[in-house]
Amino acid sequence: MTKTAHVIVVGNEKGGAGKSTVSMHVSTAVARMGFKVALLDLDLRQQSLGRFIENRRVFADKNNLTLAMPVFVPLPEIDQASLAPGEHINDRRLMAALDSVKDSYDFVLIDCPGSHTRLSQLAHAQADTLITPLNDSFVDFDMLARVADEGSKVLGPSVYSEMVWSARQLRAKQGQDPMDWIVLRNRLGSQAMINKAKMQTAVENLAKRIGFRVAPGFSERVVFRELFPRGLTLLDLRDVGGRQLSISNIAARQEVRELMKALQLPGVTVNF
Repeated sequence: MTKTAHVIVVGNEKGGAGKSTVSMHVSTAVARMGFKVALLDLDLRQQSLGRFIENRRVFADKNNLTLAMPVFVPLPEIDQASLAPGEHINDRRLMAALDSVKDSYDFVLIDCPGSHTRLSQLAHAQADTLITPLNDSFVDFDMLARVADEGSKVLGPSVYSEMVWSARQLRAKQGQDPMDWIVLRNRLGSQAMINKAKMQTAVENLAKRIGFRVAPGFSERVVFRELFPRGLTLLDLRDVGGRQLSISNIAARQEVRELMKALQLPGVTVNF
């Protein structure tokens, strides 16, 4: 596949880290700036990102609103008889979906499931930008690296980091540009606890060792869950009317702004 669209993959191998929330906000933020954005959801069972876009479309139509609308692209069905010997059907489905949008969209965002799957592994190898949300817990940090001495010593990369390393090697063999890997410390609590400081130190140490950038994620806020049924993000609240932005919502909107700046997506100037 000769790519023209910039591929953003949101992934890690643990559920509950806020991948879908990050996917919703990044994709709609880029769409609001006038870029064409296609969405793929590789969680074939839950399809949270697909349901978000459907909720967004229904809410916009019901309220006669014009909202920036990324386009959800389902994986196509493939005839088993068309597969080459040894070819996996999900490999063909993902690459066919990417081929269908690579020349007509500016960005493709792929939301991966919270588990290791063949689809997720293949998607990571397509990532120009990889975003990995990480809960502020050493239970989740263990996905990236093994640690000792209460997190002060990093022993080595763990399963997910090794998978990303394999994806980077595959990209290099195919002559593709290096992947930009960004880890978000996500769902942060408001209190400055000792564990929070230890996590920050451990993440920063690991970033230097295995080559990712650290970016600000989202704090734990109820508003993210409240917006999902309407298919809205924090950036939409001023457009839909009917509610005054609270101090918490303004702070959350600033978090979205800081994340978008940190991603450094090609051609994107954050202006909201």
